[in-house]
Amino acid sequence: MRYKKQYPLLSFVLVLILVSLACGTAQPTPTQVPTATVTIVPSQTPKPSPTPRPTKTPNLAATQRVDELNAVAQDYFEKGYLTSPNGKFTELDDFQEEWAQLGWYNWWILNRKASDFFMSAHFKWESAYRNSDISGCGFVFGIQENNDHYAVFLDRARVLFISSDQSSGGARPLGTTRGPGGVKLGENTEADFTLIVQGAYSYVLVNGELIGEYTLSQSRPFDGNVGLTLFSGTNKDYGTRCEMTNLHLWIPDED
Repeated sequence: MRYKKQYPLLSFVLVLILVSLACGTAQPTPTQVPTATVTIVPSQTPKPSPTPRPTKTPNLAATQRVDELNAVAQDYFEKGYLTSPNGKFTELDDFQEEWAQLGWYNWWILNRKASDFFMSAHFKWESAYRNSDISGCGFVFGIQENNDHYAVFLDRARVLFISSDQSSGGARPLGTTRGPGGVKLGENTEADFTLIVQGAYSYVLVNGELIGEYTLSQSRPFDGNVGLTLFSGTNKDYGTRCEMTNLHLWIPDED
């Protein structure tokens, strides 16, 4: 497994400062697009291990769970988020990590590649500093050999959708094609989160509600590794701690 450390992209309080390997943060407006150099640091941190369910032993509860997940796929298909309701689910082990570096995020690559897919989990996160900058759990996808990728995070106040493209010199936040892009979790840092990718479009749902539709670059490949990611909002103590439970990946059947 490869463990990635990404240069910070933005902050919503401080002005972006780049000093050697140290980094600051920035508060972008809709017309400003921060960019940054990407720094890759390898690590031997073990990856989350995917665990298919159910097992070969007949299990009524597991069968019911599969039926529920298939119903979710059918619902997304009927809403136009998927081109087909037919696919395979992988249930992944629960995930827990923490990271303490303001404005930076790490990712953990899963042994799965996909172009069209959806991932869902129950996110729960906390920061050592109550008034921390943007922070939260997220998913990363479309990871290429040159480390181009997309990353999506759930913060208390908004969804942060990032496009990292080496050819354009760094990374930038994506705005929504439709949908508010913001959430009102307040002091609550716990929610159900779903990321759907279909061709050049991506959909983000929080607690079952569509928060935003995003248009991806058609000049870039979408097929790539998927993974889990964590954005830290403070340097203090443990930084930001992220837990993911009820974690699933759905990939459509091949034609």
